[in-house]
Amino acid sequence: MAGLTYTVFDTTNLSTAEVYGKTLVELAKEHDDLVGLTADLAKSTKIGILAEHYPERFFNMGIAEQNLFGVAAGMATAGLTPFVSTFAVFTSMRALDQVHTDICYQNLNVKMIATHAGLSFGQAGSTHHCTEDIGIMRTMANLTVMVPADGTETAKAVHAAYHTDGPMYIRINRGFDQKLYESGDYEFEIGKAIELREGTDLTIIACGSCVYQAVEAAKILEATDGLKIRVLNMHTIKPLDNEAIMKAVHDTRRIITVEDHNIYGGLGSAVSEVIAEGGKACGFKRLGIPDTYSIIGLHEDLMNHYGIDTNGILDTVREIMGKDFEEDDDWEDEV
Repeated sequence: MAGLTYTVFDTTNLSTAEVYGKTLVELAKEHDDLVGLTADLAKSTKIGILAEHYPERFFNMGIAEQNLFGVAAGMATAGLTPFVSTFAVFTSMRALDQVHTDICYQNLNVKMIATHAGLSFGQAGSTHHCTEDIGIMRTMANLTVMVPADGTETAKAVHAAYHTDGPMYIRINRGFDQKLYESGDYEFEIGKAIELREGTDLTIIACGSCVYQAVEAAKILEATDGLKIRVLNMHTIKPLDNEAIMKAVHDTRRIITVEDHNIYGGLGSAVSEVIAEGGKACGFKRLGIPDTYSIIGLHEDLMNHYGIDTNGILDTVREIMGKDFEEDDDWEDEV
């Protein structure tokens, strides 16, 4: 995978889940209402760090995900702020009835931190892959959906979730990710995309682990092809930053979305809905997992296999740039 620079010694520092656990402890020091819950996955999801510091505010519900979310809903009605940690595949599918009816329908202040998302637990097989959750969760009324790009952004998303009332779904990976941000010295706002690179030739809109890959691809394309590629980190899928999307359509006329998720229902689908309603034509391509259950393997190998790593993005950008989809630049003939 292009840009692979980490070693085994970096795993703890680069783990989005590890950062999540430490951030919860920081918040718990300041806020007595914060409690943590899991379903026998304290160690795997890293919420166990909270249990070590505040055991009286931590609850393990056993392997009973439906009960996990039902109890969290009850705690929220009692004025607590529950952070619930389990795998993304269990949150979005096994316990969806409770997420839908107990939490979202009642618009309760429950924060769901879904780990091992996408293909990040690729070697565990299809039962633990989760490439459908964005599509599922963004259809839940009242629910905010965030997909941070690295550990630094995970910390910001968790802080923003605590300080924003209502149900939240934060999707993070199993293991260590490439560092996108060298520091937290940047503004993070729910529902506002972050422009990481300026560009006028094409825009790459990415979320999660694919954001780093998009930035690396943009750097290579500028150096080798002379292309100016805009990169948008769409860390919030719902509410989506419609303004940033339509500005990119107007400025670059070519859009590629990249996500560690099925191409149906996720970031690409959400962006295409905005473009279709905006009435402006553009070249458009969704990169993600095709309509299939993924093969088994390490995360970086699977990203390469499905073309959502740096090399896959490079190939797609060059393909799109080679297409002449509009005879002129006159917007007057558009809807």
